Amino acid sequence: MVGGGQLARMTHQAGIALGIDFRVLAGSAADSAALVSGSVHVGNDRGSADLPAFAKSCDVLTFDHEHVPEPVLRELEEAGAVVRPSRAALRYAQDKLRMRTRVQELAAPCPRWRPVTTPAHVESFAEAGKAAGGRSAGPDWPVVLKAARGGYDGKGVWIVHNAAEARDVIDRAAAEEVPLLVEEKVAFRRELAVQVARSPYGQLAVYPVVETVQRDGICHEVIAPAPGLDEEKATRAQELAIELAHALDVVGMLAVELFETEDGVVVNELAMRPHNSGHWTIDGARTSQFEQHLRAVLDLPLGSPRTTAPYTVMANVLGGEDPDVYGRYIHVMAKDPELKVHFYGKEVRPGRKIGHVTVAGEDHGDLLARARDAAAYLKGDPR
Repeated sequence: MVGGGQLARMTHQAGIALGIDFRVLAGSAADSAALVSGSVHVGNDRGSADLPAFAKSCDVLTFDHEHVPEPVLRELEEAGAVVRPSRAALRYAQDKLRMRTRVQELAAPCPRWRPVTTPAHVESFAEAGKAAGGRSAGPDWPVVLKAARGGYDGKGVWIVHNAAEARDVIDRAAAEEVPLLVEEKVAFRRELAVQVARSPYGQLAVYPVVETVQRDGICHEVIAPAPGLDEEKATRAQELAIELAHALDVVGMLAVELFETEDGVVVNELAMRPHNSGHWTIDGARTSQFEQHLRAVLDLPLGSPRTTAPYTVMANVLGGEDPDVYGRYIHVMAKDPELKVHFYGKEVRPGRKIGHVTVAGEDHGDLLARARDAAAYLKGDPR
């Protein structure tokens, strides 16, 4: 696995039971996965000579991030490396302009959008929103500017309310040579996500649709399955994920982030790897997303995605001002023995994802309250 973050760490844990010789190319020996994996190569996990050399030691190459440059991926494939997902698929997760274009070609529902290079482009897009029907009807501002490449956890996304704010974002992006697109700000009820695994053989396994709770661009909580979701919408979301996995020739896990609107579901983002919206599967599904990703990229029969309880709730644990997380987690365990705590071995910094908690049961409201309580206490917030 290229990348040594928490996704690689949890994938490594899943690989132990499968008997896989799991190797990690990490940027640092202090990376989350590097601290636990038995075979760690330290080097540049986004290019240079380190990645081709690492690939030669592996039967299959996969990723815990989307930041390996496309020319490097091409070089790897031309040298004979088995890359899963392939360069041809990954480009849609790496570049939002390509992703939006392809999703539109497939007639999948997505926000109204266009590439932009000037404030005038944004102004004309916003003005067009007044006349557009459906989701775009109504006020023209605000609109959403996005970096086409490199954004994550809310970074590279700006909600702008007027031309002056748009000009500021465009000027900064131009200075850093970052391409931009503008999208309508979708009036959504809530955010959803659905994951599907696909093997080279073409076998598929789709997980239940989940509700994700985002704050400041960061996923804070996931409720699986999404409570109160209309069966027709849930089925359509799963079908949409399957259609995209086939059309984009994804191998491994595909996460499709969605908006739930009055008219149905709308595609927001794609990720071709294990994803934060699927951490609940470690404790709440027959097969975790991490084991499923390994099964898929190794072309093994896929596991069952069925849930093990009516509901599972996950809450991310963010770092706070007090770094003594381990001095607090015994109290969380003592208070709620059914709750599961997962730490990533990361240095504690305010706002940084350092772990997550999950709890499963029948009452999603009660589970959410318990997960929030534990995450807040671990962060050091007063209760």
